[in-house]
Amino acid sequence: MREPAFARDAATAQYYEQRAPEYDEWYLGHGRFARRDRPGWDDEVAELVGLVQRLPPSRTLDIACGSGFLTRHLRGTVVGLDRSPAMAALTRSRMASGAALVGDALALPFPDGAFERLFTGHFYGHLPPDERAAFLTEARRVAAELVVVDSALRPGVEAEEWQRRVLNDGSRHGVYKRYLGADQLAAELGGEVLMAGTWFVAARAFRPAPGPGAERAGASPHG
Repeated sequence: MREPAFARDAATAQYYEQRAPEYDEWYLGHGRFARRDRPGWDDEVAELVGLVQRLPPSRTLDIACGSGFLTRHLRGTVVGLDRSPAMAALTRSRMASGAALVGDALALPFPDGAFERLFTGHFYGHLPPDERAAFLTEARRVAAELVVVDSALRPGVEAEEWQRRVLNDGSRHGVYKRYLGADQLAAELGGEVLMAGTWFVAARAFRPAPGPGAERAGASPHG
């Protein structure tokens, strides 16, 4: 198999562009997902949506917003960003206000501190180490708070793997994927657990404040 890649991988980008119209079937248990045995799935989806709804209103950037399934529940001024034009268009159609743009999550087109919160769902767990480091650097540059939602590590799944995925049109795609324990995710972000479910995990971290004299020494306040 090729080296792990996700955020800037052309084949992955094409997969999500094709998947956009059917993406919500995964969340809703429709189509091919109706045949999957996922005990407690619907309850956890509802719990996850509730968690997103309870986040305090803020100026939020949602990275890899996908179809907007979670984006629409964020409160405050919200901007979605996705590499897929089809996904960004779906998110835009679901937003009462705000915007959804096409862009690169590893080179965000926003100035330092442009947002109060950066949110991302089911993106971080796809990133190999180099892309993960680049994403965290950008996330901490543009926002003081980071909230990450992802897929939980559970019995019967590999913690890290290349997955062969099939879309409704029969096309087959390879996607790099990690499954994460809640404590593992919080530790990687340097933050706290928000959700520790069978299917979903979530964690939050805040950018450390600069130490005394950091700016005088020329150190970046963004870490």
